[in-house]
Amino acid sequence: MTSTPTPTLLSARDFLLAHRTDYAAARAGFRWPAPEHFNFALDWFDVVARERDREALRIVGPAPTISRTYADLAAASNRLANSLRVAGLGRGGTALLMLGNVEPLWVAMLAAMKLGAVVIPATTLLSADDLRDRLSRGGVKLVIAGVEHAPLFEAVGYRGARMSVGGRVRGWLALEDSADASAIFDPRGPTRASDPMLLYFTSGTTALPKLVLHSHASYPIGHLSTMYWLGLQPGDVHLNISSPGWAKHAWSCVFAPWLAEATVLVLNHPRFDAVTTLDALVEQRVTSFCAPPTVWRMLIQQDLKAWKAGLREAVGAGEPLNPEVIDQVRAAWGLTVRDGYGQTETTAQIGNTPGQPVTAGAMGRALPGYRIALLDPRGEEAEEGEISLVLGADRPAGLMLGYRVDAAILPCDGPAYRTGDVATRDEQGVFTYVGRADDVFKASDYRISPFELESVLIEHAAVAEAAVVPSPDPTRLAEPKAFVALAPGARADAATAASILAHARAALGPYKRIRRIEFAELPKTISGKIRRVELRQLEAGRRAAGERGPLEWIEEDFKGG
Repeated sequence: MTSTPTPTLLSARDFLLAHRTDYAAARAGFRWPAPEHFNFALDWFDVVARERDREALRIVGPAPTISRTYADLAAASNRLANSLRVAGLGRGGTALLMLGNVEPLWVAMLAAMKLGAVVIPATTLLSADDLRDRLSRGGVKLVIAGVEHAPLFEAVGYRGARMSVGGRVRGWLALEDSADASAIFDPRGPTRASDPMLLYFTSGTTALPKLVLHSHASYPIGHLSTMYWLGLQPGDVHLNISSPGWAKHAWSCVFAPWLAEATVLVLNHPRFDAVTTLDALVEQRVTSFCAPPTVWRMLIQQDLKAWKAGLREAVGAGEPLNPEVIDQVRAAWGLTVRDGYGQTETTAQIGNTPGQPVTAGAMGRALPGYRIALLDPRGEEAEEGEISLVLGADRPAGLMLGYRVDAAILPCDGPAYRTGDVATRDEQGVFTYVGRADDVFKASDYRISPFELESVLIEHAAVAEAAVVPSPDPTRLAEPKAFVALAPGARADAATAASILAHARAALGPYKRIRRIEFAELPKTISGKIRRVELRQLEAGRRAAGERGPLEWIEEDFKGG
């Protein structure tokens, strides 16, 4: 009996491409590459640049369009890596990268990888306290930031090595000077695949951000599953709506498209605009489009039929995708938006993959390379339970090294990694999201999934977004309350509240009945996720004080409610 040889990254990638629409074959035959040494920038990106060069990055916006090939970025990152080495950044050193969607972001990512440094991607929206936390807990040795953000680093007292982008700052190096460095880079030894590469601070929807540490294998190689879910192919033009600093940006603006040898398309505009985005889909001939549900909900406020998008793939990630979004996009474009699921701690774990039937509101099935179990609090498999990754011999390449606490790493050991998210699974292996373990609650002894109720609410024309939380009740323990962000043109008045409550009452069973509604701006993390924890705390405080929100109505306010 002979063992199956471990695939190379190229052979594993090509296997998934060959079975792009054959989920059963991809699931059965895929094996993770497991090299001892691996560096994505040197061993993959630079090889593509030499052997199969094509467009790697295209940035469009108010400024003239920038287009760079794999070879262009390979040479530029070599120059920057040489400059960063002179500045003191080396193997294992930590660099914080605070840049918007500008070309140096991608050059700096590749350069840091080539050096074997650890990168902390940081959003440009960080507050002073957020930045202090990252600089301190991240152990930052060097910063690369836009010139417009230099005052923030001065304000927090950072005195380490600094490199500016887009201009010169006194006391800072300038990234533009790296253009004079050599385009030949000597890595001075191989990179171990298990070496740390990325340190992410989670978005902190419920608590202080955790420090998620990924290796040179876990994100680059692990994103084979993400590439498969997205359905990317060589030569595709892939547009992902995501801000730098968050894991999804690395998922779909770096690793997955470049594994597929596709073009990363970036819209570098001051703020998101639905019309500008829809125009870009057409003008830039986008073949693959990924956006969070918040963006999809904004897009369907437009007349999508007015844009003749030539998309082959459309996906959503970040939060569950509501069935109403899927229905409206399908009606306009004849295209099914495919949902997927993963975390900062992992690559894509579950997804609706190309060519497979999609159940509206469902996340899909376990992706190639991932074995998923639903576990109850006792660690036993259940019909509804916490999404958990089976480890041991089935450990997926896309799982983080662990959480970093001070100088130590808390590794992901044991029989399973538990995600903190609850789901159900049907007989076909299709997972449906229920909610964060902290967000699911009981009303009259019935378990309530906020996502299910929110999906019903956004079917109403007046609702743009909704968040359902428990409102404490002495009789029922809790009753569902909806905080609603209204669609453009909708009025925050009693008539609208009555109409939305009547719609929910007709669509939901009595035990899921939404009995309170409040019109409000929904609090979100700087990565765009709704902070239900804030709304739960707000509602608990109001009920304890016997108060109502300024734009709140309850069933009893309406005749027959």
